[in-house]
Amino acid sequence: MLINSKSLKNFSLIISILFVLYLIYLIYTSFFVIKTRFTDIGSSTYVNQVRVDDYTKKLSDFLTQTCKQDSICEVQKMLDFVTNIPYKINPSTAKNPKTVVEQNFGDCDDKSNLLISLLKQKGYEAYFVLVPEHIFVIIDLKNNLNKNALYVNSKRFYILESTAKGSSIGFPLKYKLDEIEAVIDPFINKKLKISSLDYR
Repeated sequence: MLINSKSLKNFSLIISILFVLYLIYLIYTSFFVIKTRFTDIGSSTYVNQVRVDDYTKKLSDFLTQTCKQDSICEVQKMLDFVTNIPYKINPSTAKNPKTVVEQNFGDCDDKSNLLISLLKQKGYEAYFVLVPEHIFVIIDLKNNLNKNALYVNSKRFYILESTAKGSSIGFPLKYKLDEIEAVIDPFINKKLKISSLDYR
């Protein structure tokens, strides 16, 4: 039986319009997620889960509250917190910082996402370094720690290894320079253009 009702037709039209708008919204947000989270590194794609949000702000402030704006103290406190989270392989894409803390485990992707998010909240210049089957963080510190550092375009960066429990700022580079696949700023989702790379 056909229903001939103007109000029912109008209702159907409204539902159809809402569905189309929702579909457009899903397409737009999917594009935004791909643009801000996926980085092409040649033969593969890296997916980041960095966050600058209220949660990471409160956590970074809490961890560094006794440091009195001493950058070495701040970075080491945040690094200690992350390295004390148990290492466990995550077979899916990287987890966001809050999930890593709540689940109390993560692999190099997960823990590096947490670490770099905390560093960003405190205003540090830090990047991801991708090497075969691993990722670590590098940070620009004004202090000279008398340790070897990775020089990217002649600028000194100290290595932070999120998976080595109790590690300190200036962790030794365990890879050859030509194994470095990319240096990424995950907050703008772009690879750095590298004209020179050295470790000394």
